[in-house]
Amino acid sequence: MLSHTLILEIGIAVLLVALVGLLANKLRFSVIPFFILIGMVLGQHAPTFGAVDLTFAESKPFIDFMGRLGVLFLLFYLGLEFSVGRLMKSGKSIVSGGLFYVLLNFFSGLFIGWMMELPFKEMMVLCGIMTSSSTAIVAKVLTDLKRTANPETEVIMGMIMFDDLFIAMHISFLSGLILTGSTSFLAVAGTSALALTFILTFLVLGRKLVPAIDRVLQDKTSELFVLIIFSLLFVIAGFSETIHVAEAIGALMAGLVLADSKYIKKIEGMVLPYKDFFGAMFFFSFGLSIDMYSLGGAVGWGALAAFITVMVNVASGYFATKFSGLKPRNAVDIGFTLSARGEFSIIMANIGKAGGLLPVVQSFVVVYVLLLSIISPLLTKESKNIWNALSGSSKEVKPVRKKLSDLEALSELNRNAQS
Repeated sequence: MLSHTLILEIGIAVLLVALVGLLANKLRFSVIPFFILIGMVLGQHAPTFGAVDLTFAESKPFIDFMGRLGVLFLLFYLGLEFSVGRLMKSGKSIVSGGLFYVLLNFFSGLFIGWMMELPFKEMMVLCGIMTSSSTAIVAKVLTDLKRTANPETEVIMGMIMFDDLFIAMHISFLSGLILTGSTSFLAVAGTSALALTFILTFLVLGRKLVPAIDRVLQDKTSELFVLIIFSLLFVIAGFSETIHVAEAIGALMAGLVLADSKYIKKIEGMVLPYKDFFGAMFFFSFGLSIDMYSLGGAVGWGALAAFITVMVNVASGYFATKFSGLKPRNAVDIGFTLSARGEFSIIMANIGKAGGLLPVVQSFVVVYVLLLSIISPLLTKESKNIWNALSGSSKEVKPVRKKLSDLEALSELNRNAQS
């Protein structure tokens, strides 16, 4: 029987998430670490005040379900923002910088996993965690710092798109490796091949269904419009789960299909509030699942991994500037911006949790994500000053604006010299 305080608990949870979100905006920080931290602080060791249980024991299954919806909406919205046409146009920056970005970060994960003496499955999850940049944080940082029109931003977005492709492929691989419980190479390879076939089918055939979908959506009321879009999202995501492909991949594919719809702006506008709300509850529910007293052993490894991530991302930024014809100083702008980690790293860790992998992966991702979601925006903001300090360059000298009296005096000198 459900408790009579269930709705109250959920209301308090949403209120607390909103309050820390307001605090994050006031401090001009990413909201993601704040959502995780409030969940951790309350979580398993919070007090109870009368009928109000701040451990959210009664409402936790519902909060977890809202977090699960958050994953679907985050990946669905990512698919809507993704465009195969944009991918082709960004060619050079994606293939060059994106490839170096994925390889350097993936091998960093292998190195940290080897140092931590993790089994193969945990190591593969760790590689995914360390290669998955946060699209949400990157977009927010670029907007807040008014850098969307900067030349390096196109390269950053191209590399993000390449990373998104890697995320989709790696999640499908982890689904075959971890979620099915298969141990043989052939079984894992078969599930991964099925996931790849699922993705390619949607990329090729799904786009051809868009005109038919548009006809169904034409002149529909707002209620029917929402119902049709959500039915597509949940049916595709649910179907992908039945064939042992992560439901997040199904949500991403649904977004990719609808990205070419002529109603794309309306769909994005409709989905955005759900993505923001359930996405916030996703980070909060993740924080609730973490015992902050269990993080001790992961702090050192998480800090080391965060440092390595920043270094290899600057290196990948250097290669991107070489291939894209940008200035060397743009390497730190690119590297610091792409160092942000958030939603996709946590999704990778949750796959490991669902597969019953070692708890150290969860502890690691908390420290790693918290550090980089805070440090990356700060480094990006100060990237020019850091470049000047590292390269020994002096600050740019602004041209002195001459006053009218100075121009008149100079003109008088010229006349005297001529006479």
